[in-house]
Amino acid sequence: MKPAARADELRAQIEEANYRYYALDDPAITDVEFDALLRELAALEEKHPELRTPDSPTQRIGVAASERFAPYEHARPMLSLANAVTEEELRAFDERARKLVGEAISYVCELKIDGLAIALDYRGGSFARGGTRGDGSVGEDVTANLRTVKTIPLRLRPGVARRDALLEARGEVYLRKSDFERLNAAREGEGLPVFANPRNAASGGVRQLDPALTARRRLSFFAYQIAAGGERVTTQWEALEYLRELGFPVNPNVAQAAGIDEVIAYCRTWEARRDELDYEIDGVVVKVNDLAQQERLGSVARDPRWAIAFKFKPREARTKLLDIAINVGRTGTLNPAAILHPVQIGGVTVRNATLHNIAYIESNDIRIGDTVLVTRAGDVIPRVVGPVLSERTGRERTFTMPDVCPVCGSDVDHPPGEAMSRCTNAACPAQVYERVRHFASRGAMDIEGLGEVMAQQLTELGLVRDIADVYTLDAQALASVPRTGPKSIENLLASIERSKRRGLARVLYALGIRFVGSQTAQILAGDFGTIEALEGASEEELQASEGIGPELSASVALFFKQAANRKMIERLQRAGVETTAPLRPRDAAGALAGKTFVLTGTLPNLTREEAAERIVAAGGKVTGSVSKKTDYVVAGSEPGSKLAKAEQLGVTILDEDGLRRLLL
Repeated sequence: MKPAARADELRAQIEEANYRYYALDDPAITDVEFDALLRELAALEEKHPELRTPDSPTQRIGVAASERFAPYEHARPMLSLANAVTEEELRAFDERARKLVGEAISYVCELKIDGLAIALDYRGGSFARGGTRGDGSVGEDVTANLRTVKTIPLRLRPGVARRDALLEARGEVYLRKSDFERLNAAREGEGLPVFANPRNAASGGVRQLDPALTARRRLSFFAYQIAAGGERVTTQWEALEYLRELGFPVNPNVAQAAGIDEVIAYCRTWEARRDELDYEIDGVVVKVNDLAQQERLGSVARDPRWAIAFKFKPREARTKLLDIAINVGRTGTLNPAAILHPVQIGGVTVRNATLHNIAYIESNDIRIGDTVLVTRAGDVIPRVVGPVLSERTGRERTFTMPDVCPVCGSDVDHPPGEAMSRCTNAACPAQVYERVRHFASRGAMDIEGLGEVMAQQLTELGLVRDIADVYTLDAQALASVPRTGPKSIENLLASIERSKRRGLARVLYALGIRFVGSQTAQILAGDFGTIEALEGASEEELQASEGIGPELSASVALFFKQAANRKMIERLQRAGVETTAPLRPRDAAGALAGKTFVLTGTLPNLTREEAAERIVAAGGKVTGSVSKKTDYVVAGSEPGSKLAKAEQLGVTILDEDGLRRLLL
């Protein structure tokens, strides 16, 4: 291929990768592949200067800011860094820098955090605004989202910064590996696609349109540069110390290096120790320490001459996908896992890797027998990135999800349009802990003393194999649970006994039927009266209830279709658990007869379950969504989108006191 044609091809591939990475938060290629494309283009333009264009990716820092946010103009360009992938390239960088300044150079070495670069403006000591890098000149104003990042100080420490001064700090927003695993586990439980890596989750979190969604990501921040203010500092090391004094979190693993040999030693050390950290790093940033020397060195095109990023060796490899197995998660999700020909990645032998869900497999066209690219990031389970299409032989096999659970043989539910499939058996051995924890929770059977720790101990000891076993526990069995004394056993057994009288609505919610929340359970209990009536109801009969649509009715019908679920309910009934409720006649009498309510937010003195129970007892209905048929929306703190829709439709909005007045 001619150089000009290859340059055009490389630019197109890089721009597409940039767009997917920055604008869509959905990268199509790995960092290693992206860097290789960019390096090839840079080498081609170096050899053929006439091919270099002003809009070439080699001349840019990032991509244009998204139009979803207001623009954030950088007072000084927010530059990216040139990369070094070998020690020889580090030595060449050092040689060029020393030659240009004509004197000895010392360095500061900082871990290269795998996150999203941001700028933070402080005026009078208070956080004023913040933005993303964007194209280096203009980024996205994400101030409201950054205020939710708890490690970003909203006020600088008194007595350190001049209150009338302007200060701009730059740094990296990132997601800790432990928080990343928690986030993905929650998304899997909700049937949502999981994030490929912490960087994507952090980038997407900063760029949410709703700050409340950003807050749920539990993002973190490290500061690494003063772009404005801080006039008294003369070195990068002093700048880091000053940032700490101001109250910014600064990575504790920074180091000064007298020369390039010490820089290389630092890089070797952290490439070997990277898995010790609770955050992802993909290299080391090496900066000239003296700020005056930095000014003399300046920058060229998209890169400063005074800094470089040393990229660690990629933790990825090619291997054969031998088979795809199914693991059943705690919430019943069927999770496909790759069985691989053993391969070394980052010093670890990898035999298995995640494939997330069937949507991930299909969208990436991954087939059994493929040669696949596998990446490993720290303590996160290795994942299959995709197939190497050039090595396909035609003998590869397409994977299909099973129709029954591989653990218990029960039917699998896979609603159209959802990423996850689920086992429908509430007694499936793979789900016991999570089922028991939910069953005993406050909104369900409210068994005080049976929290997460106790639920885990009971299931691990084999004392509880499904939720009905909770009612077979006695003092002798509980005495075998570590750190459980006579008084706590007595209290737990009393709480278990009290839970038998919660009624049908609580039982329905506690069973963990997909899509059945506490409000839906109230509706079903009031309309059917007994659990036997629900067991025998058709999907059409279920849909006759207010707010029960096709998806929910199909889930309820499928749950009661399973013999294991019916047997478990029979055991609950034999134990004395009430599974009935007063039928709500169509012409129900009561203070709220014929009125439809929606609950949103947190009420001061009532749980949603308690509020719903009182509304239903007074003849009203509680549904999960706001419509023109809704009479009242009861709103507490942090009400969410339901309140906005109620205001839009002109629905009457009540607080807790307003609801109590209606109930009188």
